[in-house]
Amino acid sequence: MSLVQLSPRVQELQRRLTEFVENECIPAEAEYQKALGTGEQRWKTVPPVMDRLKARARELDLWNLFLTREYKEGAGLTNYEYAVLCEIMGRSPAIAPEACNCSAPDTGNMEVFAKYGTAAQKDKWLVPLMEGKIRSAFAMTEPAVASSDATNICTRIEARRGGYTINGRKWWISGAGHPKCAVFLVMGKTDLTASKYGQQSIVIVPADAPGVSVVRPLTVFGYDDAPHGHCEVVFDNVWVPKENLILGEGRGFEVIQGRLGPGRIHHCMRSLGMGERGLELMVERVQSRTTFGRKIVEHGVVLDYIAKSRMELESARMLVLRAADMIDKVGAKHAKKEIAMAKVVVPTIVLGILDRAIQMHGAGGVGQDTPLADFWAGMRTLRIADGPDEVHTRQIAQLEIAEQNARLAAKRSKSGLAAPAKL
Repeated sequence: MSLVQLSPRVQELQRRLTEFVENECIPAEAEYQKALGTGEQRWKTVPPVMDRLKARARELDLWNLFLTREYKEGAGLTNYEYAVLCEIMGRSPAIAPEACNCSAPDTGNMEVFAKYGTAAQKDKWLVPLMEGKIRSAFAMTEPAVASSDATNICTRIEARRGGYTINGRKWWISGAGHPKCAVFLVMGKTDLTASKYGQQSIVIVPADAPGVSVVRPLTVFGYDDAPHGHCEVVFDNVWVPKENLILGEGRGFEVIQGRLGPGRIHHCMRSLGMGERGLELMVERVQSRTTFGRKIVEHGVVLDYIAKSRMELESARMLVLRAADMIDKVGAKHAKKEIAMAKVVVPTIVLGILDRAIQMHGAGGVGQDTPLADFWAGMRTLRIADGPDEVHTRQIAQLEIAEQNARLAAKRSKSGLAAPAKL
């Protein structure tokens, strides 16, 4: 659903993508999981079905849709238009985004290269990423500090021998386990004497650089999310040339804000697709099972679950579309509140829907025969990933207070009233 009339091109993309996801991606989910195998094999295998689906997505012109019209490398869509399409991909989150080369963390990393990269950096890394030949990871979070406050990051990036030496330990680095992961974007501190938000920088680190070690994969409620995974990674005296610096020393916060704004809203877009599929599975289930002499759907509380889920999904979608529209009109920097509201509300709402769907499936809801448990684990994690709810709600409140104070000050100025004395 869209609040505005979509262009004929986007309507056609919507139709094609829906058919691709429903008829090719979702049916391939079981084959994909089976092909991953067990044990160490899961980190060495890219199921052949993924390459087939990638070829099909390119054939259907469903490739790299995420990079918006402000980039010459992009598909020419707005954030609003992509939101409508990204939701469809979210219905098969393990398959469809990667098949269309629109999966995190690659999308955010490609946007960094497109927005801030030099011509040489783009040739070396952006081109193969956009062709789907390699994967990537973004290394920010650290086990030793509360990384929701990025000023705590303590990985060192020190200027040495005409380049930079990186030392630090990172964890929950999504994508680091993938056999095609070829590059890390690493955040660390270059100048401890600079201002609070001027100490951090971002450097490009090839995954095969000496001193880079993927220590272990980490599980999310027991799921390893192979083959890309979420890994603990050590950078031990890793040296890179000065040309691998992104944008400039001390500009790390500028880069991550440019990356995380659109990335957060992309997560919300995909989440809506997961919520829709969860609701569909719930409705199908309650109409096919009988308890205490009648269909489950005939019990009053179940109707309440269905109605509440639909109302919440529609409300969440409005927040996402509003945020996407604001990014298009004023940029991510001036859409902070709208992005933050979507980031807090959408995962919470979708979690509730998935929980009801699991409840209606009984024991089957927590097992591997439906995607519900996997969806739930990913959605619960999203309340922490890319900034925990508490950080975003704090920002929402601060922005709201500032906006209301500005309106009040303007009103007083217009009427000639003095501001009240501070106590």
